[in-house]
Amino acid sequence: MHTFEQLTELFGNYFSAQQLPTLPKNLYDPCRYFLQLGGKRIRPVFCLMGNELFGEIHEDAYKVGTAIELFHNFTLIHDDIMDEADLRRGKPTVHTKYGNTAALLSGDVMMIKAYQYLENIQTEYLKNILHLFNKTAVEVCEGQQLDMDYAQDNRIDLYDYIKMIELKTSVLLAASLEMGAIIGGASEGSSKHLYAFGKNLGIAFQIQDDYLDAFGDAAKFGKEIGGDIKQNKKTALLIRALEVATDAQKLKLNDAMNNNADNKVETVIQLFRECGVPEWAKALKEEYLNKAMYHLEEVAVQSSRKKHLKDIAAFLIQRDY
Repeated sequence: MHTFEQLTELFGNYFSAQQLPTLPKNLYDPCRYFLQLGGKRIRPVFCLMGNELFGEIHEDAYKVGTAIELFHNFTLIHDDIMDEADLRRGKPTVHTKYGNTAALLSGDVMMIKAYQYLENIQTEYLKNILHLFNKTAVEVCEGQQLDMDYAQDNRIDLYDYIKMIELKTSVLLAASLEMGAIIGGASEGSSKHLYAFGKNLGIAFQIQDDYLDAFGDAAKFGKEIGGDIKQNKKTALLIRALEVATDAQKLKLNDAMNNNADNKVETVIQLFRECGVPEWAKALKEEYLNKAMYHLEEVAVQSSRKKHLKDIAAFLIQRDY
């Protein structure tokens, strides 16, 4: 059994060896640029971990992991266009560097390349992998649309928010694990429990990310504290504060969010504290982590084989960056 770090290195070596065509340059250079920015590679590594939970890692897990990583990066390129974002991983976004047309086409070709990797896996599980991949791809698009819709809707509650991050973020983590399990020969029951583990872990991960954006250490978090607040994003923290705030606090919170004063971030964070949001967010994160761990325990393999998944789950949720 490999650790997450070991599998990250193994997948990184495999992924970096995959060559994109040279021409046309204006199509493939933006792809190469973006893929070289790196990232944690959590999703493809989860695919390898899902496979190894049930047996030796099959070469097809690397192919599926590559398809997952290409799909994920395709979504990021297009998300950056929709969000009008200038930076990704500290570097200029593709549309900023190459223009919108190049970014759209580069994202599109990444998606198509993902399917080319899938078409080369063994036929015995190709149908199940394709079904899950396609279902997940649709859900990720639905989640992105909800995220954009919610930016203009002041009636969003916690249920709406959890559903949105489940679709936008969690289902791809979950599907990565299940696709690896399918390749590893897991039973349907174990595959579904592993999917539920990934889905709940993904929700907990996003809640932790929301928490760190407001209450993290900027030096460790790697980006400016209060970025979500500056952008008026409807995070779990803001939704909770608006639910429990007094009329006076709610008025002050809405005023702060609607007026970009110099002390906007400090004002909103202080109101979060007055509303007990930090403690609530930690408890909510633990609730979803506990759900995730329940489903991992139900996977029908020896407990010792689950150690590395437990370790990475603890790291992702307890991280301070």
